[in-house]
Amino acid sequence: MARVEKTVFISYRRSNVPWALAVFQYLTRTGYDVFFDFQGIASGDFESVILDNIKSRAHFLVLLTPSALERCDEPGDWLRREIEYALEHRRNIIPLILESFDFGLPSIKSQLTGKLAALTRYNALKVPPEYFDAAMTRLHEHYLNVPLDAILHPASEPALQAVKEQQEAAATARSVEKVELTAQDWFEQGFTASSSREKIHAFSQAIRLKPEFSGAFVQRGNAELDIKNFENARKDFAAALEIAPSDPDAYCGRGVLRQLEGDIDGALQDFSEAIRLQPTHTTAFAYLGAARHKKGDSKGAVREFSKVIALKPNDAMAYHRRGLAHHGLGKLESALNDLNEAIRIKPNFAQAFNDRGLIRYALNDLHGAESDFTLAIQHKITNERGHFPRYRYSDGRDNYLSGNDGDVDMLGFKNAVRPDSSQFPVEAESSLRFSTLLGNRARARAALGDVDGAKGDSLQSSRIKGREATQFVDGA
Repeated sequence: MARVEKTVFISYRRSNVPWALAVFQYLTRTGYDVFFDFQGIASGDFESVILDNIKSRAHFLVLLTPSALERCDEPGDWLRREIEYALEHRRNIIPLILESFDFGLPSIKSQLTGKLAALTRYNALKVPPEYFDAAMTRLHEHYLNVPLDAILHPASEPALQAVKEQQEAAATARSVEKVELTAQDWFEQGFTASSSREKIHAFSQAIRLKPEFSGAFVQRGNAELDIKNFENARKDFAAALEIAPSDPDAYCGRGVLRQLEGDIDGALQDFSEAIRLQPTHTTAFAYLGAARHKKGDSKGAVREFSKVIALKPNDAMAYHRRGLAHHGLGKLESALNDLNEAIRIKPNFAQAFNDRGLIRYALNDLHGAESDFTLAIQHKITNERGHFPRYRYSDGRDNYLSGNDGDVDMLGFKNAVRPDSSQFPVEAESSLRFSTLLGNRARARAALGDVDGAKGDSLQSSRIKGREATQFVDGA
């Protein structure tokens, strides 16, 4: 008969260390042998130590917050690897639901791909900050008090030594107080908030409760960037780097700020430093590629976006941006191949359709170009009506990464609109992006001899821009 084991492995994202430490402290007091990577393990021993300890322990606790799964769609992500390894070795897996985590959120579902989808089938335990002790009692008495049929493998000597070192370090840490967990709760609320101002409020509350919360400074700085409060963003990134000088996300944030202010060389330095600190930081590579492209270094941009694709093969945005860089080098066929791949991965990628249309136009594939411009208009309307109702999209970090350098308002729609309609909703008429799409299609239609279609698109494009329609082609 299988016996009840009292060995536990805690899997967590580094930004959630107060939660992991609090769980460790409670279970250790209750007589459990608990391992988690508290202070970092030497890179040479990291993989064997982590995997050996998962394999040799009966229970596997994974701490789930909205931010925890942010990078789990990347194949080499370690949180993902730990969960998959525990699934493979049939540990007693217990998802601990912290703060505002919800398996039903689209942003969460998109991360639970492949083997990770199995997490939703496990009996999860919700752990509110205000009822932490009650939740831990339930964890101890019900979730961990079960026999395990899976075979436990003895840990290697390096793994056992790491256990001793990490447990000793964690044991000397001061007890985690409720105020720290409440700060974590505010941080996660900011992470899932729908507007920049709501994010700023939540991260400010986290910082008020925990003044040395470097991650909250970084995220608040990002939110300030989104509404173009550059001075506030500068202060937040400076505070984050003072607290945590080796935080790659802080360097990424400051790099975007420098880029938006025109200091491209400074931005390149910051993104490069983020990569030095974390060589698999796909966002830093993407930002670095965008900065190189902005500076006119298309070859360097291709190199950086290729690194993103190597780390994250299903990144549609990376293929899109590499396609634009190939276009800058005059390699139109390579650009076309990249945009084809971006659209294959993300079939409703409106901007990729528009840019593929431009390349097809340059290759004299006029029918293909017109089709792509029409699909770009259709997908932009559908995407924004379906996913961003009445929501103003900022022109800060996200447009910077996607290459939208101008002021762009992407508004939701109240009415369904046919792609060929000459009567767009009022909301669409405020969008310069739609004006650009219509102008592109007008050029393709004019080249095909569709004078009426070209004139209609040109008139609508000019009307959206708020100026008198101008004659688009001779004789139109």
